Amino acid sequence: MGDMPAQVWEGLKNTGPFEWIANVTGVIYILLVMRHRRSGWIFGAISCLILAVLFWRVHLPMQALLQLSYVAASVYGWQKWSQAGEQRPIGMWHLRGHAVMASLCVLVSLVLARVLAGESAFPFMDSLVFCVGMFATWLLARVYLENWAYWMVIDALSVYLSFRQGLYAVALLYALYLCIASAGLVDWIRTWRRQRA
Repeated sequence: MGDMPAQVWEGLKNTGPFEWIANVTGVIYILLVMRHRRSGWIFGAISCLILAVLFWRVHLPMQALLQLSYVAASVYGWQKWSQAGEQRPIGMWHLRGHAVMASLCVLVSLVLARVLAGESAFPFMDSLVFCVGMFATWLLARVYLENWAYWMVIDALSVYLSFRQGLYAVALLYALYLCIASAGLVDWIRTWRRQRA
């Protein structure tokens, strides 16, 4: 345990350029979509393509698949946001829908975890982040306020997964995402309240 900081520092020093590019473009993405900027989806797609390869290499197949789905979601988000213009009204999704989707995510994750038992380093958590990430991306593309709360959970789990698999720079990226998602939630709540007023 005493060697942990040295191990992390060594891991960060040995981080390749593609991992850093994924981090930079990922931060640009989240900051732009937080500010309702359509161009953020382009940076998100670039980051996700790189992360898909990285996650595949460290035996987190559902994280790799999730990143590829984010690329497709970036196309959807780009198109959806272009239809409404830069200033899209923020909405809220109904509570029953959240309960159904949360239950469905857990059930699907349990099934996927059994399928991935020999393939994934963390079958259930890998699958859960995948399922919730798909749902949160849909909420974000539809400009629903609650997306940020889901991202906070996803980011916290992703910090753990990335760190455990030696992707220390990616773990830092998700820690930063967690902070930005918290700020995004606060910012969107303020905007939502102004819109309602």
